[in-house]
Amino acid sequence: MTEKSLFRLIEPTMAYDRQIQAFRQEYLKDGGSMDGSSHLRKFERTQAWLAQLEPDTTQYLFVREADDRVVGVIQIRHRLANEFLLKYAGHIGYCVLPEERRKGYATQMLAQALSACRQLGLRDVLITCLADNEASRRTILKNGGVYESKVLEPESQSWIERYWVRLS
Repeated sequence: MTEKSLFRLIEPTMAYDRQIQAFRQEYLKDGGSMDGSSHLRKFERTQAWLAQLEPDTTQYLFVREADDRVVGVIQIRHRLANEFLLKYAGHIGYCVLPEERRKGYATQMLAQALSACRQLGLRDVLITCLADNEASRRTILKNGGVYESKVLEPESQSWIERYWVRLS
C-alpha cells in the first residue's frame, strides 16, 4: 500500500460531525486561520456549516484511513467569481491540523485536490499563500506551482504569493 492510499478526500457529511468539530476545536485552540474550511471556525454546529457551503465550491475533508481522523480540510473554488478570489485567494484553500504538520499531508491533499480540479474541467488553477508561509510555498511548488507574482492584500496588509498549476 502506498503512502497516498492511506488518505482520502471526502465531501463532508454529518457522518463526520464528531471529527469535524474536533478539527474545529483544535484550530480554535491553536488560533490558526483555518484556510479552505468555508468559515468552519464560526460554526458550533456541523449541520449549520454544511448548510452554508457554496454551490460553486467543493469542500473536502482529508481523512487518514488508519484511524478515520480528519487531519486537514481543502476547498476548491470552481471559478474565480469575485475580485478577492481572483487576486488573493485563488481556486484552492487548505489547512492541516497543527499537530499533523511536517508529515507531507498538505502535499498529498493538494495533489488529490488537483486531480479533482481536472475532473471539474479546470485547466489552470491559481493557488496562493502568505509570502512568509514557507511550508505552504513548498507544498504548492511540489505540486507543480509556477510563481506569478506577489500582491498586497489591503484589508489584512499581508503579502500574498500567487502560483499557477497547469492541469492540461
